[in-house]
Amino acid sequence: MASNSSEQTSDAVQVADSSAEESMLPPPVDAAMGEYYRLQQNLLICTVAFSAVIFLCVWLAYSLPIALNYLIGACGGVVYLRMLAKNVANLGRGQTKIGSGRLAIVIGLILVASQWQQLQIVPVFLGFLTYKAALIAYTLWTAVLPNQS
Repeated sequence: MASNSSEQTSDAVQVADSSAEESMLPPPVDAAMGEYYRLQQNLLICTVAFSAVIFLCVWLAYSLPIALNYLIGACGGVVYLRMLAKNVANLGRGQTKIGSGRLAIVIGLILVASQWQQLQIVPVFLGFLTYKAALIAYTLWTAVLPNQS
């Protein structure tokens, strides 16, 4: 009977050790990628929401042409953020470097805005930077109010 209780104790210790080890291990790849895709989706939604609110504010404060200039830049920022997210997702799957093709979006937006008489550079550029404001706001939001579930 003494050997039986020592076996039960060792089994309980092994179960406790294995559960402690599991909690220290990183999440499985599928769970981590699922979490990354949720983060990616939340950031895109936040960026689009910021863009829509700022577009309406610019339209009301200035004029429709300036608001449309802003919207062109914001759309470029959303495309840039989407390309960045795809590039980061592929980084661990054999891709060893991050491409610079996204830089062509910024350069293209600024070149088109500077050459086309109807577009203004500042609203287009500020519209492009909206994704950064959304990233900062989302980061602060998640830092202040962590998961409540």
